[in-house]
Amino acid sequence: MTTNNIRKAVLPSGLRIVTEELPTVRSAAFGVWVNVGSRDESPSVAGASHFLEHLLFKGTKRRTALDISSTIEAVGGEMNAFTGKESTCFYARVLDQNLPLAIDVISDLITSSRVVPADVDAERGVVLEEIHMRDDDPSDLIHDLFTETIYGDTPLGRPILGSIESITEMTRTSVNGYYKRRYRPSELVVAVAGNIKHDDVIRQVKRAFASDGFLDERAKPAQVRSAGAVKHQGVGEFRVLTKETEQAHILLGMPGVSREDERRFALGVLNLALGGGMSSRLFQEIREKRGLAYSVYSYSQQFAGSGIFGIYAGCQPQKVHEVLAITRDLLADVATNGLSSEELERAKGQARGGLVLGLEDTGSRMSRIGKSELMFGDLKTIDEMLADIDAVTEEDVRGVASAILGKRPTLAVIGPFKDRATAKFQKAVEL
Repeated sequence: MTTNNIRKAVLPSGLRIVTEELPTVRSAAFGVWVNVGSRDESPSVAGASHFLEHLLFKGTKRRTALDISSTIEAVGGEMNAFTGKESTCFYARVLDQNLPLAIDVISDLITSSRVVPADVDAERGVVLEEIHMRDDDPSDLIHDLFTETIYGDTPLGRPILGSIESITEMTRTSVNGYYKRRYRPSELVVAVAGNIKHDDVIRQVKRAFASDGFLDERAKPAQVRSAGAVKHQGVGEFRVLTKETEQAHILLGMPGVSREDERRFALGVLNLALGGGMSSRLFQEIREKRGLAYSVYSYSQQFAGSGIFGIYAGCQPQKVHEVLAITRDLLADVATNGLSSEELERAKGQARGGLVLGLEDTGSRMSRIGKSELMFGDLKTIDEMLADIDAVTEEDVRGVASAILGKRPTLAVIGPFKDRATAKFQKAVEL
Protein backbone atom coordinates (compact mmCIF):
# COMPACT_ATOMS: atom_id res chain seq x y z
CA MET A 1 0.00 0.00 0.00
CA THR A 2 1.27 3.47 -0.86
CA THR A 3 -0.31 6.80 0.18
CA ASN A 4 1.86 9.77 -0.81
CA ASN A 5 5.09 9.07 1.09
CA ILE A 6 3.45 6.50 3.36
CA ARG A 7 3.92 2.80 2.64
CA LYS A 8 2.88 -0.38 4.40
CA ALA A 9 4.09 -3.96 4.37
CA VAL A 10 2.85 -7.08 6.17
CA LEU A 11 5.33 -9.86 6.90
CA PRO A 12 4.28 -13.54 6.79
CA SER A 13 4.29 -13.57 10.62
CA GLY A 14 1.64 -10.84 10.65
CA LEU A 15 4.01 -8.06 11.73
CA ARG A 16 2.88 -4.80 10.11
CA ILE A 17 5.36 -2.12 9.07
CA VAL A 18 4.29 1.39 8.09
CA THR A 19 6.71 4.11 7.06
CA GLU A 20 6.57 7.76 6.07
CA GLU A 21 9.50 9.09 4.07
CA LEU A 22 10.40 12.70 4.93
CA PRO A 23 13.58 13.38 2.94
CA THR A 24 13.93 17.02 4.08
CA VAL A 25 14.63 16.16 7.75
CA ARG A 26 17.73 14.72 9.38
CA SER A 27 16.05 12.58 12.04
CA ALA A 28 14.04 9.39 12.22
CA ALA A 29 11.48 8.16 14.74
CA PHE A 30 10.97 4.44 15.30
CA GLY A 31 8.09 3.02 17.28
CA VAL A 32 6.58 -0.35 18.07
CA TRP A 33 2.87 -0.20 18.84
CA VAL A 34 1.49 -3.18 20.75
CA ASN A 35 -2.20 -4.06 20.65
CA VAL A 36 -2.51 -4.37 24.40
CA GLY A 37 -3.44 -1.98 27.19
CA SER A 38 -5.14 -1.87 30.56
CA ARG A 39 -8.48 -2.66 28.92
CA ASP A 40 -7.18 -6.16 28.18
CA GLU A 41 -6.42 -7.04 31.79
CA SER A 42 -8.40 -9.16 34.19
CA PRO A 43 -8.68 -7.87 37.77
CA SER A 44 -5.98 -10.27 38.94
CA VAL A 45 -3.40 -8.66 36.63
CA ALA A 46 -4.69 -5.07 36.71
CA GLY A 47 -1.77 -2.82 35.74
CA ALA A 48 0.16 -5.62 33.99
CA SER A 49 0.47 -3.75 30.66
CA HIS A 50 2.07 -0.74 32.33
CA PHE A 51 4.17 -2.89 34.68
CA LEU A 52 5.46 -4.82 31.68
CA GLU A 53 6.28 -1.59 29.85
CA HIS A 54 8.67 -0.81 32.73
CA LEU A 55 10.11 -4.30 32.91
CA LEU A 56 11.11 -4.54 29.25
CA PHE A 57 13.69 -1.81 29.84
CA LYS A 58 15.34 -3.81 32.64
CA GLY A 59 17.43 -6.02 30.41
CA THR A 60 17.50 -8.48 27.53
CA LYS A 61 19.66 -11.45 26.65
CA ARG A 62 22.12 -9.07 24.96
CA ARG A 63 21.85 -5.86 26.97
CA THR A 64 21.65 -4.70 30.56
CA ALA A 65 19.33 -1.87 31.56
CA LEU A 66 22.31 0.51 31.42
CA ASP A 67 23.28 -0.77 27.98
CA ILE A 68 19.77 -0.08 26.70
CA SER A 69 19.68 3.54 27.83
CA SER A 70 23.32 4.41 27.19
CA THR A 71 23.32 3.00 23.66
CA ILE A 72 20.65 5.45 22.52
CA GLU A 73 21.88 8.39 24.60
CA ALA A 74 25.43 7.95 23.27
CA VAL A 75 24.19 8.97 19.80
CA GLY A 76 22.10 11.86 21.11
CA GLY A 77 18.82 10.01 20.78
CA GLU A 78 15.84 9.78 23.08
CA MET A 79 13.85 6.68 23.99
CA ASN A 80 10.72 6.07 26.04
CA ALA A 81 7.42 4.21 26.22
CA PHE A 82 3.85 4.71 27.35
CA THR A 83 0.79 2.61 28.11
CA GLY A 84 -2.84 3.47 27.40
CA LYS A 85 -6.21 1.81 27.78
CA GLU A 86 -5.89 0.03 24.43
CA SER A 87 -2.23 0.11 23.38
CA THR A 88 1.39 0.26 24.49
CA CYS A 89 4.12 2.04 22.54
CA PHE A 90 7.92 1.85 22.69
CA TYR A 91 9.78 4.45 20.67
CA ALA A 92 13.10 6.12 19.93
CA ARG A 93 14.00 9.27 18.00
CA VAL A 94 17.51 9.52 16.58
CA LEU A 95 19.58 11.06 13.81
CA ASP A 96 18.67 9.39 10.53
CA GLN A 97 22.07 7.67 10.33
CA ASN A 98 21.40 5.95 13.67
CA LEU A 99 18.04 4.44 12.75
CA PRO A 100 19.45 0.87 12.44
CA LEU A 101 20.71 1.17 16.02
CA ALA A 102 17.30 2.34 17.28
CA ILE A 103 15.57 -0.50 15.48
CA ASP A 104 17.98 -3.02 16.99
CA VAL A 105 17.58 -1.72 20.56
CA ILE A 106 13.78 -1.41 20.58
CA SER A 107 13.26 -4.74 18.82
CA ASP A 108 15.55 -6.36 21.39
CA LEU A 109 13.24 -5.13 24.16
CA ILE A 110 10.17 -6.46 22.40
CA THR A 111 11.48 -9.90 21.50
CA SER A 112 14.09 -10.82 24.09
CA SER A 113 13.46 -9.21 27.47
CA ARG A 114 14.35 -11.50 30.35
CA VAL A 115 11.75 -10.45 32.96
CA VAL A 116 13.72 -12.01 35.81
CA PRO A 117 12.35 -12.16 39.39
CA ALA A 118 14.88 -9.65 40.77
CA ASP A 119 13.86 -7.07 38.17
CA VAL A 120 10.16 -7.68 38.83
CA ASP A 121 10.68 -7.03 42.54
CA ALA A 122 12.79 -3.91 41.94
CA GLU A 123 10.44 -2.38 39.36
CA ARG A 124 7.43 -3.20 41.50
CA GLY A 125 8.66 -0.54 43.90
CA VAL A 126 9.01 1.98 41.05
CA VAL A 127 5.45 1.39 39.85
CA LEU A 128 4.11 1.67 43.41
CA GLU A 129 5.90 5.01 43.72
CA GLU A 130 4.29 6.10 40.45
CA ILE A 131 0.87 5.25 41.90
CA HIS A 132 1.70 7.26 45.03
CA MET A 133 2.81 10.18 42.85
CA ARG A 134 -0.50 10.10 40.99
CA ASP A 135 -2.39 9.99 44.28
CA ASP A 136 -0.53 13.11 45.42
CA ASP A 137 -1.53 15.00 42.26
CA PRO A 138 -5.30 15.60 42.36
CA SER A 139 -5.34 17.11 38.86
CA ASP A 140 -4.12 13.70 37.64
CA LEU A 141 -6.03 11.53 40.10
CA ILE A 142 -9.37 13.15 39.20
CA HIS A 143 -9.28 11.54 35.75
CA ASP A 144 -8.94 8.04 37.19
CA LEU A 145 -11.64 8.82 39.73
CA PHE A 146 -13.97 9.93 36.94
CA THR A 147 -13.40 6.90 34.70
CA GLU A 148 -13.86 4.59 37.69
CA THR A 149 -17.16 6.34 38.43
CA ILE A 150 -18.60 6.38 34.92
CA TYR A 151 -17.42 2.89 33.85
CA GLY A 152 -17.53 1.13 37.21
CA ASP A 153 -15.41 -1.92 37.95
CA THR A 154 -14.80 -2.78 34.29
CA PRO A 155 -11.62 -2.94 32.18
CA LEU A 156 -12.18 0.62 30.91
CA GLY A 157 -12.93 1.85 34.43
CA ARG A 158 -9.82 0.48 36.10
CA PRO A 159 -6.67 2.68 36.23
CA ILE A 160 -3.87 2.06 33.74
CA LEU A 161 -1.39 1.92 36.64
CA GLY A 162 -3.33 -0.80 38.42
CA SER A 163 -3.79 -0.67 42.17
CA ILE A 164 -1.48 -1.00 45.15
CA GLU A 165 -2.98 -4.45 45.77
CA SER A 166 -2.72 -5.77 42.21
CA ILE A 167 0.86 -4.57 41.69
CA THR A 168 1.96 -5.85 45.10
CA GLU A 169 0.51 -9.30 44.43
CA MET A 170 1.57 -9.65 40.79
CA THR A 171 4.10 -12.44 40.33
CA ARG A 172 6.88 -12.86 37.84
CA THR A 173 5.04 -15.86 36.40
CA SER A 174 1.87 -13.90 35.71
CA VAL A 175 3.55 -10.84 34.17
CA ASN A 176 5.94 -12.94 32.07
CA GLY A 177 3.03 -15.08 30.86
CA TYR A 178 1.21 -11.88 29.89
CA TYR A 179 4.31 -10.82 27.94
CA LYS A 180 4.59 -14.09 26.06
CA ARG A 181 0.88 -14.20 25.19
CA ARG A 182 0.39 -10.62 24.07
CA TYR A 183 3.68 -9.59 22.43
CA ARG A 184 3.29 -11.60 19.22
CA PRO A 185 4.05 -10.41 15.65
CA SER A 186 0.39 -10.17 14.61
CA GLU A 187 -0.28 -7.85 17.58
CA LEU A 188 2.49 -5.39 16.67
CA VAL A 189 2.76 -2.43 14.34
CA VAL A 190 6.19 -1.02 13.54
CA ALA A 191 6.02 2.65 12.55
CA VAL A 192 8.92 4.71 11.19
CA ALA A 193 8.97 8.32 10.00
CA GLY A 194 11.84 10.51 8.89
CA ASN A 195 14.68 10.58 6.42
CA ILE A 196 14.39 6.88 5.67
CA LYS A 197 13.80 4.48 2.80
CA HIS A 198 10.92 2.04 3.10
CA ASP A 199 12.79 -0.94 1.65
CA ASP A 200 15.78 -0.32 3.92
CA VAL A 201 13.48 -0.24 6.95
CA ILE A 202 11.90 -3.55 5.92
CA ARG A 203 15.30 -5.23 5.73
CA GLN A 204 16.45 -3.77 9.04
CA VAL A 205 13.24 -4.73 10.85
CA LYS A 206 13.32 -8.28 9.49
CA ARG A 207 16.90 -8.72 10.67
CA ALA A 208 16.31 -7.17 14.09
CA PHE A 209 13.06 -8.99 14.87
CA ALA A 210 14.36 -12.38 13.77
CA SER A 211 15.87 -12.96 17.23
CA ASP A 212 14.92 -16.31 18.83
CA GLY A 213 12.67 -17.17 15.89
CA PHE A 214 10.25 -14.34 16.76
CA LEU A 215 9.13 -14.01 13.13
CA ASP A 216 8.99 -17.75 12.41
CA GLU A 217 5.36 -18.28 13.40
CA ARG A 218 2.77 -17.95 10.71
CA ALA A 219 0.41 -15.04 10.90
CA LYS A 220 -2.40 -15.33 13.39
CA PRO A 221 -5.41 -13.02 13.22
CA ALA A 222 -4.85 -9.93 15.33
CA GLN A 223 -7.21 -9.76 18.27
CA VAL A 224 -9.93 -7.34 17.24
CA ARG A 225 -11.62 -5.29 19.92
CA SER A 226 -15.38 -5.50 19.90
CA ALA A 227 -17.00 -2.46 18.34
CA GLY A 228 -20.18 -3.19 20.28
CA ALA A 229 -21.38 -0.52 22.66
CA VAL A 230 -19.80 -0.53 26.14
CA LYS A 231 -22.18 0.36 28.93
CA HIS A 232 -21.41 3.38 31.06
CA GLN A 233 -22.44 2.08 34.47
CA GLY A 234 -22.16 5.30 36.45
CA VAL A 235 -24.24 7.78 34.45
CA GLY A 236 -25.90 10.22 36.81
CA GLU A 237 -23.68 9.28 39.73
CA PHE A 238 -21.24 11.44 41.65
CA ARG A 239 -18.22 10.55 43.73
CA VAL A 240 -16.37 12.78 46.17
CA LEU A 241 -12.87 11.97 47.41
CA THR A 242 -12.09 13.97 50.53
CA LYS A 243 -8.55 15.36 50.53
CA GLU A 244 -7.08 18.37 52.31
CA THR A 245 -6.22 20.19 49.09
CA GLU A 246 -5.99 23.93 48.47
CA GLN A 247 -8.17 23.59 45.38
CA ALA A 248 -11.24 21.56 44.58
CA HIS A 249 -10.79 19.51 41.43
CA ILE A 250 -13.94 18.67 39.50
CA LEU A 251 -14.59 16.58 36.43
CA LEU A 252 -18.08 16.58 34.99
CA GLY A 253 -18.69 14.33 32.03
CA MET A 254 -20.96 12.03 30.09
CA PRO A 255 -20.83 9.20 27.54
CA GLY A 256 -19.23 10.38 24.30
CA VAL A 257 -18.73 8.64 20.96
CA SER A 258 -16.59 5.66 20.03
CA ARG A 259 -13.64 5.92 17.70
CA GLU A 260 -15.70 4.19 14.98
CA ASP A 261 -18.42 6.84 15.15
CA GLU A 262 -18.35 9.33 12.26
CA ARG A 263 -19.68 11.99 14.64
CA ARG A 264 -16.23 12.15 16.23
CA PHE A 265 -15.23 14.93 13.83
CA ALA A 266 -18.22 17.07 14.81
CA LEU A 267 -17.53 16.33 18.48
CA GLY A 268 -13.91 17.35 18.02
CA VAL A 269 -15.01 20.73 16.67
CA LEU A 270 -17.57 21.09 19.46
CA ASN A 271 -14.92 20.27 22.05
CA LEU A 272 -12.63 23.04 20.82
CA ALA A 273 -15.41 25.62 20.86
CA LEU A 274 -16.62 24.57 24.29
CA GLY A 275 -13.35 24.15 26.18
CA GLY A 276 -10.39 23.77 23.85
CA GLY A 277 -8.66 27.12 24.09
CA MET A 278 -8.58 30.66 25.44
CA SER A 279 -11.47 31.74 23.21
CA SER A 280 -13.67 28.80 24.24
CA ARG A 281 -16.91 29.33 26.15
CA LEU A 282 -15.74 27.62 29.31
CA PHE A 283 -12.47 29.54 29.46
CA GLN A 284 -14.17 32.86 28.78
CA GLU A 285 -17.02 32.39 31.25
CA ILE A 286 -15.21 30.68 34.12
CA ARG A 287 -11.71 32.14 33.96
CA GLU A 288 -11.76 35.39 31.99
CA LYS A 289 -15.07 36.90 33.11
CA ARG A 290 -15.32 35.57 36.65
CA GLY A 291 -11.78 34.56 37.64
CA LEU A 292 -13.04 31.32 39.21
CA ALA A 293 -10.34 28.97 37.92
CA TYR A 294 -6.87 28.97 36.46
CA SER A 295 -7.25 25.68 34.61
CA VAL A 296 -10.53 24.81 32.89
CA TYR A 297 -10.94 22.74 29.75
CA SER A 298 -13.00 20.08 28.02
CA TYR A 299 -11.82 16.91 26.27
CA SER A 300 -13.13 14.01 24.22
CA GLN A 301 -11.71 10.51 24.50
CA GLN A 302 -12.62 7.65 22.18
CA PHE A 303 -12.23 3.90 22.57
CA ALA A 304 -13.49 0.90 20.63
CA GLY A 305 -17.23 0.81 21.24
CA SER A 306 -17.23 3.63 23.75
CA GLY A 307 -16.14 7.14 24.59
CA ILE A 308 -16.37 9.92 27.16
CA PHE A 309 -16.66 13.69 27.04
CA GLY A 310 -15.48 15.62 30.08
CA ILE A 311 -15.01 19.08 31.55
CA TYR A 312 -12.29 19.72 34.16
CA ALA A 313 -11.83 22.71 36.43
CA GLY A 314 -9.72 23.48 39.49
CA CYS A 315 -11.10 26.16 41.80
CA GLN A 316 -11.39 27.26 45.43
CA PRO A 317 -13.54 24.79 47.38
CA GLN A 318 -16.13 27.46 48.23
CA LYS A 319 -16.54 28.24 44.50
CA VAL A 320 -17.08 24.68 43.30
CA HIS A 321 -20.89 24.82 43.16
CA GLU A 322 -20.80 28.11 41.26
CA VAL A 323 -18.41 26.61 38.71
CA LEU A 324 -20.61 23.54 38.36
CA ALA A 325 -23.73 25.68 37.88
CA ILE A 326 -22.07 27.77 35.16
CA THR A 327 -20.81 24.61 33.46
CA ARG A 328 -24.24 22.98 33.47
CA ASP A 329 -25.83 26.16 32.07
CA LEU A 330 -23.27 26.30 29.26
CA LEU A 331 -23.79 22.64 28.42
CA ALA A 332 -27.57 23.07 28.38
CA ASP A 333 -27.33 26.08 26.08
CA VAL A 334 -25.04 24.33 23.59
CA ALA A 335 -27.13 21.14 23.75
CA THR A 336 -30.21 23.16 22.78
CA ASN A 337 -28.79 25.77 20.42
CA GLY A 338 -25.48 24.41 19.15
CA LEU A 339 -22.72 26.81 18.16
CA SER A 340 -22.87 30.13 16.39
CA SER A 341 -21.46 30.26 12.86
CA GLU A 342 -18.53 32.32 14.18
CA GLU A 343 -17.74 29.77 16.88
CA LEU A 344 -17.98 26.94 14.36
CA GLU A 345 -15.53 28.52 11.92
CA ARG A 346 -13.12 29.47 14.68
CA ALA A 347 -13.14 25.93 16.08
CA LYS A 348 -12.68 24.40 12.62
CA GLY A 349 -9.73 26.69 12.01
CA GLN A 350 -8.28 25.68 15.36
CA ALA A 351 -8.76 22.01 14.48
CA ARG A 352 -7.06 22.41 11.11
CA GLY A 353 -4.12 24.27 12.60
CA GLY A 354 -3.77 21.86 15.49
CA LEU A 355 -3.71 18.89 13.10
CA VAL A 356 -1.07 20.29 10.77
CA LEU A 357 1.12 22.02 13.36
CA GLY A 358 1.03 18.90 15.50
CA LEU A 359 2.78 16.95 12.73
CA GLU A 360 5.87 19.11 12.37
CA ASP A 361 8.30 16.54 13.82
CA THR A 362 9.13 12.93 13.04
CA GLY A 363 7.91 11.67 16.43
CA SER A 364 4.37 12.93 15.89
CA ARG A 365 4.38 11.62 12.32
CA MET A 366 5.43 8.19 13.56
CA SER A 367 2.72 8.24 16.22
CA ARG A 368 0.03 9.15 13.71
CA ILE A 369 0.75 6.35 11.27
CA GLY A 370 1.44 3.75 13.96
CA LYS A 371 -1.66 4.43 16.03
CA SER A 372 -3.88 4.71 12.95
CA GLU A 373 -2.73 1.35 11.64
CA LEU A 374 -3.14 -0.30 15.03
CA MET A 375 -6.57 1.16 15.80
CA PHE A 376 -8.15 1.35 12.35
CA GLY A 377 -6.06 -0.88 10.09
CA ASP A 378 -5.96 2.06 7.68
CA LEU A 379 -4.59 5.57 7.40
CA LYS A 380 -6.22 8.75 6.24
CA THR A 381 -4.08 11.34 4.51
CA ILE A 382 -3.73 14.79 6.04
CA ASP A 383 -5.85 16.19 3.20
CA GLU A 384 -8.60 13.64 3.94
CA MET A 385 -8.59 14.58 7.61
CA LEU A 386 -8.72 18.28 6.78
CA ALA A 387 -11.66 17.55 4.50
CA ASP A 388 -13.44 15.75 7.35
CA ILE A 389 -13.02 18.86 9.51
CA ASP A 390 -14.17 21.19 6.73
CA ALA A 391 -17.26 19.04 6.17
CA VAL A 392 -18.57 19.59 9.73
CA THR A 393 -21.73 21.74 9.64
CA GLU A 394 -23.70 23.64 12.25
CA GLU A 395 -26.34 20.89 12.03
CA ASP A 396 -23.70 18.21 12.69
CA VAL A 397 -22.51 20.01 15.80
CA ARG A 398 -26.03 20.70 17.03
CA GLY A 399 -26.90 17.04 16.60
CA VAL A 400 -23.91 15.68 18.49
CA ALA A 401 -24.26 18.39 21.15
CA SER A 402 -27.90 17.45 21.75
CA ALA A 403 -27.09 13.73 21.85
CA ILE A 404 -24.15 14.03 24.26
CA LEU A 405 -24.44 17.21 26.29
CA GLY A 406 -28.13 16.59 26.92
CA LYS A 407 -27.38 13.38 28.81
CA ARG A 408 -27.36 13.14 32.57
CA PRO A 409 -23.74 13.71 33.62
CA THR A 410 -21.36 11.92 35.95
CA LEU A 411 -19.32 13.92 38.46
CA ALA A 412 -16.03 13.30 40.25
CA VAL A 413 -14.73 15.73 42.88
CA ILE A 414 -11.55 15.87 44.95
CA GLY A 415 -11.25 18.41 47.74
CA PRO A 416 -11.61 19.22 51.44
CA PHE A 417 -15.29 18.33 51.67
CA LYS A 418 -16.82 16.76 54.75
CA ASP A 419 -19.28 13.90 54.42
CA ARG A 420 -22.27 16.04 55.26
CA ALA A 421 -21.44 18.44 52.41
CA THR A 422 -21.16 15.85 49.66
CA ALA A 423 -24.92 15.49 49.20
CA LYS A 424 -24.98 18.99 47.69
CA PHE A 425 -23.28 17.60 44.62
CA GLN A 426 -26.42 15.62 43.74
CA LYS A 427 -27.87 18.71 42.09
CA ALA A 428 -24.96 18.88 39.63
CA VAL A 429 -25.86 15.49 38.11
CA GLU A 430 -29.60 16.01 37.84
CA LEU A 431 -31.24 17.00 34.57
